[in-house]
Amino acid sequence: MRNLKTGRRFILFPTIVICLVCLMSCQSTTSGNIDTLQIGYQKFGTLNILKAEETLEEKLEPLGIEVEWNEFPAGPQLLEALNAGSIDFGHTGEAPPIFSQAAGAPIIYIGNGPGSPKGEALVVQNQSSITSVNDLIGKKVALNRGSNVHYLLVKVLEEAGLTLEDIEVTYLPPADARIAFDRGDIDAWVIWDPFLAEAEKELGAKVLRNGEGLVANREFILADKEFAENHDDIVSIILEELKAVEQFAQNNIEETASFLSPEVGIENEILEEVLKRRGFGIERITEEVANDQQEIGDVFYELELIPENVNIQDALVEKNERDVR
Repeated sequence: MRNLKTGRRFILFPTIVICLVCLMSCQSTTSGNIDTLQIGYQKFGTLNILKAEETLEEKLEPLGIEVEWNEFPAGPQLLEALNAGSIDFGHTGEAPPIFSQAAGAPIIYIGNGPGSPKGEALVVQNQSSITSVNDLIGKKVALNRGSNVHYLLVKVLEEAGLTLEDIEVTYLPPADARIAFDRGDIDAWVIWDPFLAEAEKELGAKVLRNGEGLVANREFILADKEFAENHDDIVSIILEELKAVEQFAQNNIEETASFLSPEVGIENEILEEVLKRRGFGIERITEEVANDQQEIGDVFYELELIPENVNIQDALVEKNERDVR
């Protein structure tokens, strides 16, 4: 994939220069006292592209910082590691940070993508007699507890006039849920890409309802609070690099899928579908997005899914810092 990396380096040259200038003039927090950056990532996301391209390592090497990548099955597990201090930085969907903050974890929202509502869905087996959400009453529905699809399920049921009490919720991580789905041990599965795209192509899963018109399904970039407060220069480098790789991926879907396929172990065709229905454009979190997250938190608290309500503002960098970036 020399062409991809060569093209990316050409695009990134101005960004590299800008970042180095910013580092030299930065008067806020600096990269001191850190020699290894621990990043958590999942099966797929913007961080996967960044990992595959290895350009973050190139940028941080002059600062004496190495990068270690740690894979997790889903967002909740990743944030558990963040809370435990095992990683400094990572990405999840909308719901995991709500559960994590409610549990007292010191997380900070750094940035987010624009949303990918088609990238998560409630699916049933190809030969299932279930044809509508109302048919799920009393049925087993699997999901990863505290993941982005937790909120999707709530909204899908709400749209049909149902609640979580009307179904039998089964909490399973993606790998176990896929096995249960394939064997018919569960009646429906709420899942996100790339697991969703794999289930559609390999298992013939039928989409009963996706997130369109119900949820944003944003990807969030999060960091440990202490790390975010003390190493904003590194955070800025990561965000600039994420923006650059996203720009390239958005304009080169087929090439990006081919490049990522061996990295993530997913067929090109499936990755292309995932990338096509994915939203691109990482940016620093805004008040509008923070308000959307607060709404999710409020809903989860009302449903007693979290022990206490959260204030999303407590998990943001200071407003005056966000305004100058």
